[in-house]
Amino acid sequence: MSTIDALAGAGPIQPAGNRFNDLSSEEFIKIIFTELSNQDPFKPNDSSALLEQLNSIRSIESDMQLSKDLQGIVFQNQLATAGNLIGKRVAGMTADNDRVGGVVKSVARSGDEIALILDNGWILPIDNVEFIDQNPTPTPPVIPSPGAGAGAGTPTPPPTQSSVVANWGQGGPSDLNGDGAVDAQDLAKLLSGG
Repeated sequence: MSTIDALAGAGPIQPAGNRFNDLSSEEFIKIIFTELSNQDPFKPNDSSALLEQLNSIRSIESDMQLSKDLQGIVFQNQLATAGNLIGKRVAGMTADNDRVGGVVKSVARSGDEIALILDNGWILPIDNVEFIDQNPTPTPPVIPSPGAGAGAGTPTPPPTQSSVVANWGQGGPSDLNGDGAVDAQDLAKLLSGG
């Protein structure tokens, strides 16, 4: 029992790194050729096993290249999708978890990341877009009634879908349920017409 107690107090056992996973195909081929050149001529290695291993390596390399090509296609598709959003009103979360909305003015790429540049200066990662208004309509201007002084008798227009998105996450005229924030509940109320 003392051996078990001593081992139990030693802490967790860390697994050794798997060197096979770190081995490149070039290194593997060098090992194979070294093995072939140093083999015993009276006990040669099985050539069919060697061919099977080489075919496996080629298959793995082919799969890795296919995966890389597919990632490139997905990236180009995201870039094209982002380009199609220019001029449309969107809303979502920034990389800093700020809820923002606005009209897409341009698209930016940084490495493998694609982001939308909004008209109000916010940068919205394409993966964080939560809402897209396909036909953004500007909020109509408020025209004061004739003969009324500045601010007197000025009607307050009802919030539009676009104004809800523009003020997404902030209190204000688009806060339809009065909870102090423009959120999904306000958007649902606006879209339901109530």
